[in-house]
Amino acid sequence: MAQARHFARSALAGVAPDVLDTVELLVGELVTNAVIHARTEVDVEVWAAGDRVHARVGDLRPDHGPVRHPRHPYASTGRGLLLVEELASRHGVDLGEGRKTVWFELWPGAPVPPASVWDTVKPSGPTAAVTLTDVPYALYWAAQQHREAMLRELFLALPGDGGETRPQDLAVARDISHVINERMASAMAEETSSGSTLSLRLEFPADAAAAVTTLRLVLDEADTATQQESLLTLPPLPQVRAFRRWLLDQIAGQLSGGQATAWTLVPDTPSVTSTELAPWDAADTEASSVPTIVADDGNRIVAVNTSAARLLGWRVSELVGQRLTALIPEHLRERHVAAFTSLLLTGQPRILGHSIPLPALHRDGRLIPIRLRIQTQEAVDGRTVFVAQLIARTAASPPTRGSAGRRHARRPDPEPEQWQAAARSAEGAGPTGSGISAGEAARAVERLSLLVDTNSALTGTLNLEEALRRVCRLLTERLADWCAVELLDEKRRVERVCVVHRDPRVTVPGAYEGVPPAVSEAARGPLARVLRGAGPLLLTDLTSPWPSSDALDTWQRELFERLGGTNAVIAPLRARREVLGALTLVRGDDARPWTEEDLPLVADLVRTIALGVDNARLHQHTQRTAERFQRSLLPELPRGGHLRMAARYVPSSAATQVGGDWFDAFALPQGDTALVIGDVAGHDLQAAVAMSEVRNMLRGIAVDCQEPPAEVLRRLDVAAHTLHPTDPATATCIYALVKGAEHGPWELHHSTAGHLPILLTTQEGDSRFLSGGAGALIGMDPTVPRTTARDPLPPHSTLLLYTDGLVERRGESLDEGLDRLRRHTAALARAPLDVFCDELVIGLGADNVDDIALLALRPTPPA
Repeated sequence: MAQARHFARSALAGVAPDVLDTVELLVGELVTNAVIHARTEVDVEVWAAGDRVHARVGDLRPDHGPVRHPRHPYASTGRGLLLVEELASRHGVDLGEGRKTVWFELWPGAPVPPASVWDTVKPSGPTAAVTLTDVPYALYWAAQQHREAMLRELFLALPGDGGETRPQDLAVARDISHVINERMASAMAEETSSGSTLSLRLEFPADAAAAVTTLRLVLDEADTATQQESLLTLPPLPQVRAFRRWLLDQIAGQLSGGQATAWTLVPDTPSVTSTELAPWDAADTEASSVPTIVADDGNRIVAVNTSAARLLGWRVSELVGQRLTALIPEHLRERHVAAFTSLLLTGQPRILGHSIPLPALHRDGRLIPIRLRIQTQEAVDGRTVFVAQLIARTAASPPTRGSAGRRHARRPDPEPEQWQAAARSAEGAGPTGSGISAGEAARAVERLSLLVDTNSALTGTLNLEEALRRVCRLLTERLADWCAVELLDEKRRVERVCVVHRDPRVTVPGAYEGVPPAVSEAARGPLARVLRGAGPLLLTDLTSPWPSSDALDTWQRELFERLGGTNAVIAPLRARREVLGALTLVRGDDARPWTEEDLPLVADLVRTIALGVDNARLHQHTQRTAERFQRSLLPELPRGGHLRMAARYVPSSAATQVGGDWFDAFALPQGDTALVIGDVAGHDLQAAVAMSEVRNMLRGIAVDCQEPPAEVLRRLDVAAHTLHPTDPATATCIYALVKGAEHGPWELHHSTAGHLPILLTTQEGDSRFLSGGAGALIGMDPTVPRTTARDPLPPHSTLLLYTDGLVERRGESLDEGLDRLRRHTAALARAPLDVFCDELVIGLGADNVDDIALLALRPTPPA
């Protein structure tokens, strides 16, 4: 290379210095390529004609032509031809008998260089077809760049540094790698799919299987050398190594007569294969509501969203560019650096794919308990990034109590760029617009309208199954003959949620809804591939044979045969780096077939649907968590003795909110029995947490001081203001003490903080509300005086404490609800206590829109 540069400079005496420098650089790059790839004699010609400089570099390997490389800024190899493309005025390649010549021309003031004009060298001799299914193109570019880097390092390594690799094996490996790169680049350049994965059909030399196997063995040896730090290249990360082996095994195996296996059907674990087939995009990170931080292989933050920045007390702009150690407590930094370095130097993961509880460092020095989950993902430029999701285990900055009473807030739906583009296109239509035709403008408006209507169908109900059924009805009206949606649950089991046909006369047998056969490793059909991340998949001929007879594939095939159709699109529902399910859209003979041009619209649809599914599941998860938390706090009632008790807790039938309702009963050291019922303001998880705090404070105060109820509530109010001086929890509450000997008489001492009055029903059916001892809500003003009321408890009477969900109804006054409750208790006065409670819930709790808690007590003297 040095001789070639010296020759070029000496042959061009008198040429402008800047042109001469460029010629010297480009000649050196072309000669380096010829030495490495052709490995034959190389001749160099350089001359000037007027103000133009001509350069030609020839070798004796016409079968190894230049390979087009994408412009990946992070690639460590493949820059030579890119430099020629960028800097030369003209360039190209001439192929002759037994000879190949790469040339360029250069002159001052040349126009912008043309696009690449390298001629693709077709395989000579017999060829065989290889099918590569569901290739994630971002992962491919990362694997290709790493493969080329390892081969370059093996070529440059001193004898022995590259392990036991023989020079002849390395030569074979480099040649076939060159062929693979060229074939893949050509196939990808022709691919128009808008999905995250590509399915490619390539032609390879029919006798190339042995060479591909040699390449695999050479790269495995290079893996070992990189882990031993014998080469300058870092070892491949797990997903890069796994993909590289799959790619080479597919090529060699199919050339030897084997069957194709899709990348999505290869069994994997979280530490081996990336969970996200789509290329990483910083915009996805920013749009996510899950706190997310993304770092590069230099341990430096390259992207962070607002949720993560807010959790840790930073602004987004302040975090980007910092090292991750700025967010790691000092006592864990050394371990983090050691683990990260070990991953890069060995390629062996420790925590990838696992959820790890640890503390994060807040900007003000506090430790924030989080659960950390790190996954790798490839970017379109060939980089691998580390995506970390931070789930707070406790709230670092709880929302204000004032927000607790609001209903669950649905995450804002990001407006896809395609929607904006469609809107701009529609607005720009017409004589003074952007030049698009009226038909294109109409299609853009129709597309935007469909996406908006789909979003409206999803947000019109909180019942996920009903929402998806509405979406399918909409899609069958405007896009497809029939539509189906499958979802994966938390254990990755499949459930077909709905199947909707445009023709109401077509019935869908129940056997084709519900739980289908499991997605086994033997499943090779399109649904199995999509549920593993491939797609959108375009099925142009539904009558063609299916790739396997697996139970899931058969079940899917039977549905197509039952409902008909000639072509279909199956697309994954993907959100937060996970596949949530699949959408199937089928058209018959009477409709225009699906084409590649339809896939961008389908991609937008599934993105919208997946976001709706994810929102609904997050909401359901919050509801279940809050309800389990609430139920875990319900006490075990005291048993035996002269006081019989029963209680019930019923969540809202609407299943849209969780309240702060609770009840409690316990014996005090002095022998009295304490009864409590209350309701913290709010209908969400925060309200349930606040309820537990108030409940536990009340228990502690009651047991410790054993004062009259009014004094206990006063102390509770003071405690609430002391712990939360600027924003104390607001709650209604009744605290009552049942006093009396085993045989009676009994007396109730009670005080109320803004709660509905206790209801007393005698054995004879006389019911009255105990309105004494009323006072202000907890959390309002601890200085307001409170009073304790006293009322006798007749034997066999029933004392009822309850929350407002039992009596309040929309469209009627509270007095009507209380009167209805009084009549019910009067009719149940002699019923057993459990029957008494159950009948109240059945009679008054149907379609309750709020939680119901009730506590009943009946003093019963010994026989």
